[in-house]
Amino acid sequence: MSLVLHVDAPRWRAHLDATVVAYEGALVPVVKGGGYGLGEDLLLAEAGRLRGRGVGQVAVGTYDEAGRALGRGGPLADLLVLEPYRAALADGYPVLDSSALVHTVSDGADLADLLGRVSAPRILLEGLTSLNRHGMPAAQVGALAAAAGSATVEGLALHLPLGTGNEAEVQSWLTAVPSIARVYVSHVTPDQLHRLRAANPGRDLRARVGTALWLGAEGALDVRAHVLDVRAVQAGDRAGYWRRRLHGGHLLVVSGGTAHGVALAAPAAAGRLRQRATVLAEAVLESAGRVRSPFLVGGRHAWFVEPPHMQVSLIELPPGTTPPRVGDPVPVRVRTTTLHADAVVLDGDDPDAGDDDPAQSFSTGA
Repeated sequence: MSLVLHVDAPRWRAHLDATVVAYEGALVPVVKGGGYGLGEDLLLAEAGRLRGRGVGQVAVGTYDEAGRALGRGGPLADLLVLEPYRAALADGYPVLDSSALVHTVSDGADLADLLGRVSAPRILLEGLTSLNRHGMPAAQVGALAAAAGSATVEGLALHLPLGTGNEAEVQSWLTAVPSIARVYVSHVTPDQLHRLRAANPGRDLRARVGTALWLGAEGALDVRAHVLDVRAVQAGDRAGYWRRRLHGGHLLVVSGGTAHGVALAAPAAAGRLRQRATVLAEAVLESAGRVRSPFLVGGRHAWFVEPPHMQVSLIELPPGTTPPRVGDPVPVRVRTTTLHADAVVLDGDDPDAGDDDPAQSFSTGA
């Protein structure tokens, strides 16, 4: 049995189509990080389908992802690489000279190196926003655009933080760099983009969208593990690599472990009081050896016996709880962006099939 991500295809595709409409054809899908848990193959296929709805470009995170995307082929002509080009790393890039690539540049020396390797590269110049990650100040953007040589400057790239203040920051960049007509922005809502376009006629503003596009369809994604073993246990029995003491009831072995991304989490962004209280409460329970698992049995989170194994997890049910049977599916509440499912199954339809295909399966591997 495997850990499988099921996708309600009609609901999911309706959300994708609605998102394209909301951005008025100015949307650039982002396919990175293994495909947001859905897999690169599926997302690139959907990006190709969306081309008929006005999507003509795709952004990938790294040159390795660009190499894989180009190796798969497809109808999309432009592939934006979000990773800034770095001369110190260029020898290891799997692809550089494809005419489909649009490189991101944030340094003059890197641009000079790129020009030495590619005769007429297409580039985006990245501005240093309040995210303070990659980029250069507005004055340097203008100077580098003027000295781009044989490179074609396709636009300005602005990677913005999460929050509500991005509209004002984008406007300040549009004012500071008037010479670049096309501007790519991230973390800007459709309403914000609409207002920015209305206030700046003649500027071509495009939104790079990943999470809100692929993971924004409420209720469309359902991760399921399977029960592999069920065993009645007594209080004081022990189990696991660390021979943890059980509380009685039933011990379950379920598919899904660290190799799938189960129980892996980034540091909490606990900015609000309630979030901090939740993190503190979970830390207290963990210090006492009690950790809630993401596996739901009877609608409630079961407790881990010990940290998950590589491909399975041990969980326990308290006395009086009716256990599932071997082979039964178990819902999993896991962060999709850290998920590596064994398979992704589209339930409901296949828009390209001539018959009524109830499900289509995609691998999540690269």
